[in-house]
Amino acid sequence: MESLQKLLGIDLPIIQAPMAGVQGHALVTAVCNAGGLGSLPCAMLTPEVLRKELEHIRAGTDKPYNVNFFAHTPPEPDATREAAWRTALAPYYREFGIDADTIPTGPGRAPFTAEAAELLSEFRPPVVSFHFGLPSAALIARVRSWGAKVLSSATTVAEARWLEEQGVDAIIAQGLEAGGHRGFFLSHDISTQLGTFALLPQIVRAVNIPVIAAGGIVDAKGVAAAKLLGAAGVQIGTAYMLTPEATTSAIHRAVLKSDAVEHTALTNLFTGGPARGVVNRLMRELGSLSPAAPAFPLATSAIAPLRSKAESLGSGDFSPLWSGQNARGCKEIPAAELTRELAAGW
Repeated sequence: MESLQKLLGIDLPIIQAPMAGVQGHALVTAVCNAGGLGSLPCAMLTPEVLRKELEHIRAGTDKPYNVNFFAHTPPEPDATREAAWRTALAPYYREFGIDADTIPTGPGRAPFTAEAAELLSEFRPPVVSFHFGLPSAALIARVRSWGAKVLSSATTVAEARWLEEQGVDAIIAQGLEAGGHRGFFLSHDISTQLGTFALLPQIVRAVNIPVIAAGGIVDAKGVAAAKLLGAAGVQIGTAYMLTPEATTSAIHRAVLKSDAVEHTALTNLFTGGPARGVVNRLMRELGSLSPAAPAFPLATSAIAPLRSKAESLGSGDFSPLWSGQNARGCKEIPAAELTRELAAGW
């Protein structure tokens, strides 16, 4: 089987995980120039911002890089469920003096579209990755038209087999320890989700393409363990969140350096989709997984003013404090140095 380095044109089998909201082009180029694969999270970017980020990446590195998009099917808005959600949040609106009637509804995150593919075609990114499955065959063909390699996340063996059948070039085995959104798409049953080092060897046995381990890996020893279990490379997110190149907020950075980081949970409160973050006030009081939250990504808009108000007061009580389960390993060192440290375990 072709090595991940040869497949993607990189020197080190280290992929920096795309992390929406806590990074932009600076982290991407730093990782790329260190020999790894930097990744740009694009699901929350407008076309104008995406273009600017791609221009920065093109100016900052001549190495391969990855752009990441969501491939979810947008749900139909449900007025009844939205009303119930806002009722659940009403005590907080009153606490902060927020008029709920002034809060717009909106998706928060968009799936990959033909318009995005058209914009990308100008820049021809060498790697395009997806979360929540894959977009249509026509969109994949558009991506492949400029020679891009296609990656996607699998959280179960069934998803990995499905992705291989669709012709992806490599699979990211996303373990339950991983921070941020679960990439599941064939089933939304949380009980199907496995830890990284239980999931990884099963996917390696099930498919005949490179498998990239993701979730709970923050240091060279974790990288070595993933290699031992058959990984062709690793994708690492949380460990990069304290690097100077990340745009992680001061509030989020402080949490990642505190004892609070030892308690993370899957929560749907911030977007409607299960994602791992540090447990905060909202999660404790409403329960990490609430049936009241609208379907992904429709929960976002009702939370936004609470998050904004609390953060203005120095609090992360209403913020999505995304983190994996092994954040104690985070270091405040340059991303290039971290990339090389991680690769030493290979």
